[in-house]
Amino acid sequence: MNFRTGFGFDVHRLENNLDFWLGGIKIPHNKGVLGHSDADVLIHSICDALLGAANMRDIGFHFSDTSLEFKGIDSKILLKQTVDLIATKGYSIGNIDSTICLQQPKIATYINDMRETLANVIGTDVDNISIKATTTERLGFEGREEGISAYAVVLIYKN
Repeated sequence: MNFRTGFGFDVHRLENNLDFWLGGIKIPHNKGVLGHSDADVLIHSICDALLGAANMRDIGFHFSDTSLEFKGIDSKILLKQTVDLIATKGYSIGNIDSTICLQQPKIATYINDMRETLANVIGTDVDNISIKATTTERLGFEGREEGISAYAVVLIYKN
């Protein structure tokens, strides 16, 4: 089997009076994530990791943040399209390991819902998706609750 790995990273600013989308679910919080789409940093980092693993450039190349087509789009749609894109090169997902960096809100109770949502979009077993969360101990923009970041590593394989 031909295996490849990919790494993804995304960051977005947090602001008042916006929705907080993470891992394909809406989480109640007094701040939300600012972006061209729904600004789901977890999904965006996974898309970048998948595209990188398949040597297909990055999320901005395929889903431009200047395109009206993607304005306010649900990132789950972008993830499904990314899975379809890597499939055109004969790749499937082995597993995803991700880390979300934010001070607030605490998201431990949402992780299983996020894993199930992503697994359904991707068409894989929930056991193939790992989501972890960490604070930055009040350091940096995440610690000051100005933004959120996410990292993802993926393993894909040739069918």
